[in-house]
Amino acid sequence: IFDAILVHIMNTVTTPDEWQGIKSNIVENLNKKKVPRTLEILESSIYIGSDIITLQEVSGSFIDQAKSRPSLDQAFHIIGPENMDSVRDQNSVIFLRKETFPGGASAEITSLVESSFEQGVTVPVAKGDILAITTTDRDGVPFVIASFHGDTNGLATKPVLTATMKAISSDSNLANHKLIFGLDANTYEKAKPGKQQDVMDFGKHYVSHGLSSCWGDVPDPQNYTTYNSRTYLQPQLNKACKKSDKRSNGDVNPKDFILFGKDDFEVESLWKDNTGDKVYLEDTAFPTLSFPSDHGILATVLVAKSSATGDEL
Repeated sequence: IFDAILVHIMNTVTTPDEWQGIKSNIVENLNKKKVPRTLEILESSIYIGSDIITLQEVSGSFIDQAKSRPSLDQAFHIIGPENMDSVRDQNSVIFLRKETFPGGASAEITSLVESSFEQGVTVPVAKGDILAITTTDRDGVPFVIASFHGDTNGLATKPVLTATMKAISSDSNLANHKLIFGLDANTYEKAKPGKQQDVMDFGKHYVSHGLSSCWGDVPDPQNYTTYNSRTYLQPQLNKACKKSDKRSNGDVNPKDFILFGKDDFEVESLWKDNTGDKVYLEDTAFPTLSFPSDHGILATVLVAKSSATGDEL
């Protein structure tokens, strides 16, 4: 019945010849071509040289298609969680550049992180949300690499980070590992107290663990990595808004982070991207027909503080 109502609305305000073509174009680019277009961006000259790529909300099909692309398969170890989420089909994934990390992942420690949650506290994480691995680079430096997708309100973000740090400190074999953590923290510029994770509060939290971020110790609450809103032509009407209200009522927030040990690395360069061309168009809603993600790409070049040669990552 709901679908019939939507069709009736469209046929009332315009003609099938007009709206069906628009719908077909959207379906073609944001559904059918979403995975191929995402893979095209990853294998472009901009990102194919990355040492580490962390992805969130990735389908099993995406992983299979990535491995079937010669350029990506030759460049990266493509690592999904051992305990894949096949129901929601949303998983955190890590790409490791083979030239930088010849041995790939040496172990998955996701279960160690999950077992480090504070007892008696319910953390809103689902299977596949967390992926944490160990690896060693070509110079023999050991790393913990983590990828995480936070819940919609970001309430799992701080507990997951705390658990990750606890897991590393509790295992003597991990004591000398350097952490690189890419995450969709789902933090908010103007969070609802007690219901959403405030971005400035999260900044204080990661600093308390001896970490910094690609944004520095104090994130800019107006440095957005999402800008999307919903029309009335979808079932979650409570999230719908008029075109004129898309900026004020949409999801425009600073949600994404790359974390690392403050004593280990410093940021040499940083960029956001919501086009696939190393360009971020501010005040522009996305996904678009050419950029299929509702989160912008976040990239940074890190320089090891203790490296005499200034090795980059």
